[in-house]
Amino acid sequence: MIELLKLVNVGYEVLDTTIFEKINASVQQGEVIGIIGKNGAGKSTLLQLINKDMVPTEGHIKWVKDDTVAKMVEQETENYAFKEENPVEKKLLEKWQVPINDFQKMSGGEKLKARLAKGFAFETDLLLLDEPTNHLDEQSMKLLQEQIKTYKGTVILVSHDRYFLDEVTSKIWSIENKKLIEHKGNYTSYMEVREQKRLTMQREYDKQQKKIKQVEGQMKELTSWSHKAHAQSTKQEFPKEYYRSKAKRMDAQVKSKQKRLEKELEKNKVERIEEDYKVIFSIEANKKVGKRFLEIKDLSKTFGSRVLFEKGNVMIKHGEKVAIIGPNGSGKTTLLNIILGKEKAEGEVWISPTANIGYLTQEVFDLPLEQTPEQLFFKETFAERGKIQTLMKHLGFMASQWKEPIKNMSMGERVKCKLMAYILEEKDVLILDEPTNHLDLPSREQLEETLSQYNGTLIIVSHDRYFLEKTTTTKLVIAEGTIQRQWTESPKQERDNKEELRLKLETERQEVLGKLSFMTLKDKDYAELDRKFLELTRQLKEL
Repeated sequence: MIELLKLVNVGYEVLDTTIFEKINASVQQGEVIGIIGKNGAGKSTLLQLINKDMVPTEGHIKWVKDDTVAKMVEQETENYAFKEENPVEKKLLEKWQVPINDFQKMSGGEKLKARLAKGFAFETDLLLLDEPTNHLDEQSMKLLQEQIKTYKGTVILVSHDRYFLDEVTSKIWSIENKKLIEHKGNYTSYMEVREQKRLTMQREYDKQQKKIKQVEGQMKELTSWSHKAHAQSTKQEFPKEYYRSKAKRMDAQVKSKQKRLEKELEKNKVERIEEDYKVIFSIEANKKVGKRFLEIKDLSKTFGSRVLFEKGNVMIKHGEKVAIIGPNGSGKTTLLNIILGKEKAEGEVWISPTANIGYLTQEVFDLPLEQTPEQLFFKETFAERGKIQTLMKHLGFMASQWKEPIKNMSMGERVKCKLMAYILEEKDVLILDEPTNHLDLPSREQLEETLSQYNGTLIIVSHDRYFLEKTTTTKLVIAEGTIQRQWTESPKQERDNKEELRLKLETERQEVLGKLSFMTLKDKDYAELDRKFLELTRQLKEL
């Protein structure tokens, strides 16, 4: 394979904070490289360095061909202009069902697909994609996978989507502890190798610690004997020279063991394995409220001749966990804005006046980007500031970011800043528009756990089916101009139902077994009961 570029001891700093240092890697023609790492690890920064938008603070990027053409599709942008499209771009816009109109009026998925179409429209040597799966519905995700697999150039992408990474990547770059680890293979194979390596290192570390403890125990015992010998040598009734000589020999043995241990550790020291990055937070509603939260009657919304939905009727009670689903452009975010009074529509919308609502938009530019977390979450007392700083630490922020402008933060860190407000304010109702976009895997998993335990009302727009299954119990489906309600089982209900079915099948199987125990092979019902027993056993195994 032909090499396109090399990262040679590349490092980058922001405001005296080292993002990564001395990273080395290579890019071969035709590869699809997935960059992974926690929020703030420097994934987008690395893409920008490769795209020559920024310059490394140390090391350099060596381009094998000076005329290499690169194209980058950023994860979010405030503005975008539809210029004259080439035939490939037009075809992709049609294929991905992107309406060419005012960019600001498009859905998050449509905005992303428009920019992806522009990126794929030109057969560049190197295509850089920053979180290309955010906002995409299932069909769009499949089309993106096909587009990457058939792309003739090299692709480097950032993503937190495990399944997507497994489908498209041939190499993984993992940024961990300011270093870059290069692995040939997809995400799952990298994680398997990583886990095996960590287990091996942990065994080596435990083995070395055991050896150190053993040698230190011997040294402690020799030192104790030496002290006794020194004490004996000072007494008149004992032969002083004998004990003085014995003490010196033991002192020499202690020094010898100490030196040998130091040399061995200097040569083969195994460092303690750093714990995997974790995110910890919880959200609680602060008071009990009435039964109804929201009631919608005969709701209709159109954009020109385009009908999003009409004559929709919905009632949501306090404490319900509701998912709003539908394809890109179906009107999910529009419905949220109508509920919150940010957008007009035909029909009636009643919302509880006592509800204390937190609305997490999918935008990442609606924060005061020049402010720092210290300014954004200003508190007068030391105790209150300490609470916020502890929360930031649990969310994966560094201590230095307390005084760092939000504009310098990654998109995932910006989402976490917005989440912090709801964690601190204890809202009764959370309305979350694509809350997992930009979040790293540990943050997504913690958000899933937190929302599944949340005791308030929850309305979530998301394309992540697994996330919705863990956090919601009912669905509002927007499709073909309608809003339909579908009930789903909660994880607890599903477990209870499975356990009930298991007991029923086990009881039935025991009854069949009891009948078989009184029969022989010659009995006429034996074969049928035996078949039934085997079938019941199979069903139990599949539960």
